[in-house]
Amino acid sequence: MAQGSGRAVNRRSVLHGAALGTAVLALPAAANAAGAGGSGAGAVPRTGVAPAQARAGRPSAPWGVQTGDVTASSGLVWVRSDRPARMLVQTAATESFRNARTWHGPVLGPGTDFTGTTALHGLPSGEQVHYRVLLADPYDYRRTGEPVAGTFRTASDRRRDGVRFTWSGDLAGQGWGINPERGGYRIYEEMRRRDPDFFLCSGDNIYADSPIEASVRLPDGRIWRNVTTEEKSKVAETLAEYRGAFRYNLLDAHLRRFNAQVPTIIQWDDHEVRNNWYPGQILDDARYTEKDVDVLAARSLRAFREYFPIRTLRSDRGGRVYRVIHHGPLLDVFVLDMRTYRNANSPNRQTDDRQGILGAEQLAWLKRALSRSRAVWKVIASDLPLGLAVPDGGTNFEAVAQGDPGAPLGRELQIAELLRHIKHRRVTGTVWLTTDVHYTSAQHYDPSRAAFQDFAPFWEFVSGPLNAGGFPAVPLDGTFGPAQPFVKAPQRANVSPAESPQYFGEVDIDGESGELTVRLRQEGGQVLFSRSLQPGRVGQPDR
Repeated sequence: MAQGSGRAVNRRSVLHGAALGTAVLALPAAANAAGAGGSGAGAVPRTGVAPAQARAGRPSAPWGVQTGDVTASSGLVWVRSDRPARMLVQTAATESFRNARTWHGPVLGPGTDFTGTTALHGLPSGEQVHYRVLLADPYDYRRTGEPVAGTFRTASDRRRDGVRFTWSGDLAGQGWGINPERGGYRIYEEMRRRDPDFFLCSGDNIYADSPIEASVRLPDGRIWRNVTTEEKSKVAETLAEYRGAFRYNLLDAHLRRFNAQVPTIIQWDDHEVRNNWYPGQILDDARYTEKDVDVLAARSLRAFREYFPIRTLRSDRGGRVYRVIHHGPLLDVFVLDMRTYRNANSPNRQTDDRQGILGAEQLAWLKRALSRSRAVWKVIASDLPLGLAVPDGGTNFEAVAQGDPGAPLGRELQIAELLRHIKHRRVTGTVWLTTDVHYTSAQHYDPSRAAFQDFAPFWEFVSGPLNAGGFPAVPLDGTFGPAQPFVKAPQRANVSPAESPQYFGEVDIDGESGELTVRLRQEGGQVLFSRSLQPGRVGQPDR
C-alpha cells in the first residue's frame, strides 16, 4: 500500500466495530487449556462459562473466522463450528450490513472436523468488504448462533492504490507455545497494526513434531509457561492429533483478531508433518508408532486444508498447495511447495537431478506462470532459502544448497534451470521471500560472483520466526553468487522468544512509481534492514 493513500485510516476506522463483534468469542489466554478444542471432534474450548448460544443449543464459532487467497474480485471465508451447522456468509459494503448479500456455504460436520470454507465471487475491486458468518442449525435454519464478524480489503485493479503485505512463518516451534504471561502471540497484533492487505505465511504453521509442555526453564532460571492441550502433548500422528495441532494456535486472541482482519496466503513446509521430511521416508524415531511419512503427510495435508482457506483448482485432484495469487496489476504471488515433490535428503551432489526440490511438474508450471504474468512484481514465495546451506544431520542437506561453491549440483540444477528461464524469457520483477531458518537476513545473488552465471541478479529476503526458537546463521553457498548485506541471528540454538526477538518482513509497493520496498522488522516494530527495488528490471542491483 502506498504511503499516504488514506486507505489505512479508512480501514482502521471500521475495524473497531468488527473487533467488538468477535469479542464475545474471546478464549481465556491465562487458563491452562488442557483439552481445549477437545480430544474429540466438535468439543468447545473451555471458557469457564458456556456461551448463551451453546446453552440454547445454537451453533457457535469460538475459533473465530479467517479469509484467504483474496484477489480483486474473490476471496475465501473460513469458520469452525462447535457442532453440526450450516455455514452462511453475509457480505456488505458497511458494518451495518444494509443490503447484505448472503452466500450459502457447506454443512459443517465431523468429516471436516466441523470446519468449512465458502468462496465469494464478484466482489468489488479495491474495496473494504465486511462479512459475518452465521452458523445455522442444519435442521432448522431459523436457529442461528451469534454472528462472527470480520473484514478484508480486495486487491485493487487500479495500480495507483499500491500494495502492502507482511510475511513470516514458524509458529509454536521447539516447545515455545502460547505463553499468557508474555501476552501470547503478540507479534500478530504488531502486524495487524501495520494494516497489510494480506499476510504471506511461509510455512511451519504448526510444529506437529514438537510437543508443548506446561512449563520450560530458561537458561537464566525464569520459567516459560505454555497453554497446553491434549493433542499437543505428543507428536502428531493421527488425523485428530494433526487437527488439534492446527486448532491449538487458534486459542490465541491476537491470532484470532488478526485472522478476522487480514487475509492470509498460506504455505506449508516440513513441520506441518515432521522435521525435514521427504516423500517415501521411513522414520527411525521411537516417538512415532506410524513410521511411514507418506501416511503422516496425507493426514496432515487433510487437516491443513480443513483449517485454512486455500484455493483449490477444479483440475486439482491431489490437493496441491502450489498456486499463483493475482493481486492486481502490481503483484502476483507464486506459492511454492518444496516439500511434497522433492527427492530424498542426501549429500545433494548429484550431477543429474530431474526431480530436485520442486518436481518436474511444479517446475514446468512455475516457468509457464512466470512467463505469462503481467504483474509489475512477481514474488516467489519459497518455503526454503536458495543459497543457505541448511543441514539435515551429518552429511545430508535439507534445502537447495549443500555448501559446495562450484557448479550446480543436486537440487541446485533445478533452480539453475529456473533462473536461466527467468533471464532468457526476460521475466522482470522477481523477488524471493522465505522463512525456515529462524533468523532474518537479506541475500543478493549476482552472476559476477557466481560459479553458475547464466541468470540475472535478484534478491532473497528471510524473516522469522513468529513464535519459535531462534537459531544461529548457516553458511552461504557460492554457486549463485550470494552476498549477505544483513543478517541477525542468535549465537546458540533454540533461543526462546523471551530471550531473542521474533521477526516479520513487510513489503510496500508504491502505486505511482511501482517501487518495491522490503523492510525486515523485529518484534517491537524496529526496522532492521530496508531495501528499495525498481520496477521493470530483469535483474536487480545490490544497492
